[in-house]
Amino acid sequence: MSRRFEEKVSLITGSSRGIGRTLALTLAREGATVVVNYQRNADLAAAVVREIESLGSRAIAVQANVENTDDIDMLFDRVAAEFGRLDHFVSNAAASSFKKIADLKAHNLDRSFDLNVRAFVLGAQRAIKLMQTGGRIAVLSSYGSIRAYPTYANLGSNKAAIEAWVRYMAVEFAPRGINVNAVNGGLIDTESCAYFYENVPGMAPIESVLSKVPKGRMGTTQEVADTIAFLLASESEYITGQTLCVDGGLSVIAPPFYADTTPPLTLT
Repeated sequence: MSRRFEEKVSLITGSSRGIGRTLALTLAREGATVVVNYQRNADLAAAVVREIESLGSRAIAVQANVENTDDIDMLFDRVAAEFGRLDHFVSNAAASSFKKIADLKAHNLDRSFDLNVRAFVLGAQRAIKLMQTGGRIAVLSSYGSIRAYPTYANLGSNKAAIEAWVRYMAVEFAPRGINVNAVNGGLIDTESCAYFYENVPGMAPIESVLSKVPKGRMGTTQEVADTIAFLLASESEYITGQTLCVDGGLSVIAPPFYADTTPPLTLT
């Protein structure tokens, strides 16, 4: 295993579970010191810290609800006090309400924006102050940013805004030696994906969606984490302002779907 992140300090929001946890362990295996951010479950965060330490890397857990601006300040103040610098900021924490547009309330809009968009922008502002010799910023998006599907308007529109912020940040932060990119995930095997398909009343069964995915399966958290790790590494030095899709081809298909066709599917 390479140690390409040796002596790098990485902050990952929402890293006690899911993609964030997998990324934390991926970076730690390659030498990174990781700041594990969590909102509620201290036991899960502590378990991630122990796993990182077992890999021979250092980690600390910091509780902060990034929906709250004071907590964002506290999180970055802790990073500054503990390490005095930051090399990687990954904005991963996300949540929203899944409702039809007509049913969304003002507080649904506010909370989704605060957690997904505002937290990313304010976090990036704080992160660049600690990136004195350059660095990397990455943010998690989803295919709801470029495709419309039921009950996802609130979160999807926020993810689209995030991708726009990535482009603006990339241009403005480039003179500082800071690259900014997004990773747009499709159907990834996480608790949050399972919740969406299992708990939204009337939602299509996930099997019917997977049958349309060109790769024919869900993606793994490791596949997403590996993509983010690439964007944090020196190999991606000339990539900035981009959104990379990790979706098994989901975002490029359109009806009529191959899954709905029958042989011979040719015109003679």
